[in-house]
Amino acid sequence: QVQLVESGGGLVQPGGSLRLSCAASGSIFSIYVMGWYRQAPGKQRELVAAINSGGGNTNYADSVKGRFTISRDNAKNTVYLQMNSLKPEDTAVYYCKADIATRLGVRHVDYWGQGTQVTVSS
Repeated sequence: QVQLVESGGGLVQPGGSLRLSCAASGSIFSIYVMGWYRQAPGKQRELVAAINSGGGNTNYADSVKGRFTISRDNAKNTVYLQMNSLKPEDTAVYYCKADIATRLGVRHVDYWGQGTQVTVSS
C-alpha cells in the first residue's frame, strides 16, 4: 500500500504565499515523476507543476510560471510546492501525484493524494 498525504493548504490573502507538502509512504521501491494538480469548482483538474526523479527537470503551467516553485526531497519521499504572489484564480483543491514502483521489476503506477484546499481571498 502507498499513501500520499498533502498538507499546507489554507486561506491566504492575494499576494500572499503558501507552501504545500506531499509525503509518500508505504511500500515504495522508487518514485519517478511527482507533480501537483489543481481543480477549481466547475473546472477540470489541471497540471500545475511536475518534477522528475532527480529534481533537475521541472515544468509549470503558464499561469503559475515565475510564481510557483516545485521541489522534492528524495530522502523524505516528499514533494513541495512553494506558491508566491497568490491570486484569487489560484483558489482550488490541490492534489499531488506520484509515479511509484512498489518493487523492483514491477510496473510503476500513479498514486494520488486526497487533496488540500487553497483559498485566495481578501
